[in-house]
Amino acid sequence: MSLLTKRLRLFPVLPAYVAVYFLFLYLPILLLPVFSFNNAATTTFPLAGFTTKWYASLAGNTVMLEAAWNSLVVGISVSLLSTVLGICAARAITRYRFRGQKAAAGLIMAPLFLPEIIVAVSLLMIVLALGVELSLFTVILGQTVFCIPYAMSVLVSGFEGFDRSLEEASYDLGETALGTFRRVTLPVVAPAIVSSLLVTFTISLDEFILAFFLSGTEPTLPVYIWGQLRFAAKLPGVLALGTIMIVVSIVLLTFAETLRRRAERRTQMAHALP
Repeated sequence: MSLLTKRLRLFPVLPAYVAVYFLFLYLPILLLPVFSFNNAATTTFPLAGFTTKWYASLAGNTVMLEAAWNSLVVGISVSLLSTVLGICAARAITRYRFRGQKAAAGLIMAPLFLPEIIVAVSLLMIVLALGVELSLFTVILGQTVFCIPYAMSVLVSGFEGFDRSLEEASYDLGETALGTFRRVTLPVVAPAIVSSLLVTFTISLDEFILAFFLSGTEPTLPVYIWGQLRFAAKLPGVLALGTIMIVVSIVLLTFAETLRRRAERRTQMAHALP
């Protein structure tokens, strides 16, 4: 039996496999918004009726709003720090060759492959050993370490597609290295930078384990949600809040991916020009 025949026989099975895979992966997430509109505190079928009161109740929840503000502060700080550090690291890795380059790149990307709870416990031990009080500041530091690899993965692709002859032309026209980086390099890799900001902000917004270990008495939104799950009566509000976070995350990630693809197409078109 030829390889082509085997592939043709396997082909009808693949759509069914993909459908079952996505159903298993996303059905629990799809049930979240369904139950958030249920007019009962139980997550069972049949639904008691349609209501938006759980969403309306979020507006008057001052503790939740404070946790949301904490998440916003942490998310913006983490996205800015991780992107700035990622720009420096991505430029160094793509532009220069130095001793220990591969080892340095591997160490930067290590948090992606290490169990997150191990990273959280390690950072907690370091913070306590230094005598630093747990706060949003420690959450920002911990999440920055965790988000830099994600920023790197986006920014490296942006710097690798950059035409270095543009920088050389800027140098020939008398521009300084800093001026060239600010006026030539940054505008070209701006889509990758914006994508990095959006991706790292989304990861920080949804991150729970590091925030749980490092937040102290200033919980972020995921930590607040975890605390509310202990009370059955507050489950509908948690479902409504979780639905909002899912929608925000999907919108931000879709926007970031759109920018990345546009930048990639622009780079390909530039390389195709004679």
